[in-house]
Amino acid sequence: MLLTSVFIAAVSLALFWMAAFTLWWQMHAWRTPETLAATKFAPPDGGRQGSFSLLLPARHEQAVLEHTVERLLQSSHTDFEIIVIVGHDDPETAEVAERAAARDPGRVRVVVDTHQAKNKPKALNTALPHCTGDFVGVFDAEDQVHPELLTHVDHAFRSTGADVVQGGVQLINFHSSWYSLRNCLEYFFWFRSRLHLHAQKGFIPLGGNTVFVRTEVLRAAGGWDPNCLAEDCDLGVRLSSIGKKVVVAYDSDMVTREETPGSLMSLLKQRTRWNQGFLQVYRKKDWKQLPTPGQRMLARYTLMTPFLQAFTGLIIPLNVGIALFLDVPVTIAFITFLPLVTALVTFVFEVVGLHDFGKQYGLRVRLTHYLKLIVGGPFYQVLLAGAAIRAVWREQRGHSDWELTSHVGAHLAPDTGRAGDTRDIRDIREDVHA
Repeated sequence: MLLTSVFIAAVSLALFWMAAFTLWWQMHAWRTPETLAATKFAPPDGGRQGSFSLLLPARHEQAVLEHTVERLLQSSHTDFEIIVIVGHDDPETAEVAERAAARDPGRVRVVVDTHQAKNKPKALNTALPHCTGDFVGVFDAEDQVHPELLTHVDHAFRSTGADVVQGGVQLINFHSSWYSLRNCLEYFFWFRSRLHLHAQKGFIPLGGNTVFVRTEVLRAAGGWDPNCLAEDCDLGVRLSSIGKKVVVAYDSDMVTREETPGSLMSLLKQRTRWNQGFLQVYRKKDWKQLPTPGQRMLARYTLMTPFLQAFTGLIIPLNVGIALFLDVPVTIAFITFLPLVTALVTFVFEVVGLHDFGKQYGLRVRLTHYLKLIVGGPFYQVLLAGAAIRAVWREQRGHSDWELTSHVGAHLAPDTGRAGDTRDIRDIREDVHA
């Protein structure tokens, strides 16, 4: 019993400190007013402009692609091209893409991905030789992009000497379901705060879109890993490991808006893909080339975070049960509750974060949303734990097929969730595509 108690205490202390560090990193942007102000884009100075090649991989995205292309074409920047990548076996999406290219042939081109096994990095690599811009930008087919974004990114490249500029991405339809609420808040903390810490530390797993890379840097790196399920994370790790400068900027007025997965199963598959991709990046060991022990430790911890989450989700209920029902010393019982304490503190910060999220985007956050956030927390952790376990199982079995997340345009209602908004999302989507 003594050895068991000591082991449980050691595990509990380790989980406590990991959770505490994670929470501290998550709140990075809010440490001081100066830190928060520094996370935004600097105002453009109207100087010389570079050119952009915007890659838009689209697979079975005929419901949302046209709107995304239209939004990109509204950009205030004067020099950009849009390259839509469609599969040779996806005639519905190809039809939408070709229609957009016919309307604006000087801006929009279509590239066909002929790989038999389709995934996002293969599509991106297919388009890379066709890029003519100074910078390559990546967007998803359902993205709602702000017209001023490219102008601000262009200035960020020139004013900072960055090799990579990562813009903000925000899931916006927090009202859709209890898990959409938590999903939106995750993105808010990640892009609003956590990525800025990674950029400061010199190790960053890039986001999947609204990321811009100097074209020569991207080509020298060999583009994206065609076999990695987290190609964005992998690219960030590889570029970090060779000392490339990454700048992160988040401005709520200019974030790229997206929608959450439409079902729990879709969310589970998406997180499985991400987790499996993180595991693949960890096993590739490019992060071991980072120059300092601190960077390597941060990389190891970040890439293994999904699996630590799974372990934490299993160990906290076990610890509580041990403390309540087994005859263990009082000190050991107290220690077993420490991970639960950090979980409760995290809940408090999430409530505050949800308030700030609503304030930033002019969305009405009601009491029911706060209740859903709190009550849904344990269930969401179970889902994340299940996705991590499923990712390990798929990796061990050699299953690396791309489980596609479908999109229906649930984020295309900019006023949904605001006071007085009663329109059904289907009506809004019909307006968009009319």
